[in-house]
Amino acid sequence: MTRTLLTVGLLAALVGCYSGNRPPRIGEIAPDFTVQDSDHQITLSSFKGQVVVLNFWASWCAPCVQEMPSLIQMQSKLKNAGVTVVGVSIDADEGAYHRFLKDYGVNFVSVRDEAQKSPGLYGTRGWPETYIIDRAGVVRRKFIGPVNWNSTEISDYLTKL
Repeated sequence: MTRTLLTVGLLAALVGCYSGNRPPRIGEIAPDFTVQDSDHQITLSSFKGQVVVLNFWASWCAPCVQEMPSLIQMQSKLKNAGVTVVGVSIDADEGAYHRFLKDYGVNFVSVRDEAQKSPGLYGTRGWPETYIIDRAGVVRRKFIGPVNWNSTEISDYLTKL
C-alpha cells in the first residue's frame, strides 16, 4: 500500500513538471510593446518584416555578459540578411547601462526598461532570455540562458526564417 501511494505521488509530481506543451508564446503573435528610456523609444512592431532576436538582459548579469560578444558579432554578420537584435535591459542604474553599452560596443538596438513591463509581457523572470520572432511577427523560438549566437545552426535558422 505504501509503495503504491509513493508511486502514485511520484507520477503526479512528474506530470505536474511536464505538461507536454511547448513553451508559452511559441506560434503566437509576439506581444507588442513600446519602451521609452532617456535615449530613445522603441516599439517592437516597428521591426515587422525583419527577423527579430528579442534579448532581455542586464549589465550585472554574468550570463548576459558572457553571451553579449556573440550577439554583437551576430548582429554585424546577419544585419544585411534582415536579422535585427533588439535588446531590452532591465538595469535600474542608468549609468551602469550606458557604461555597458559603451564598454562592449553594443551595435544593436537597445533600450532600458527599468520597470520590466516588456519582459513581464513575455513571462521572463531570468536573464538572459531571448525570443526569435519571424518576419510576420510570430514567436518561433525561446532561449533561456546564454547562447552562442554565431553557431552555424543558429545562423542558418535565423537566415531561413
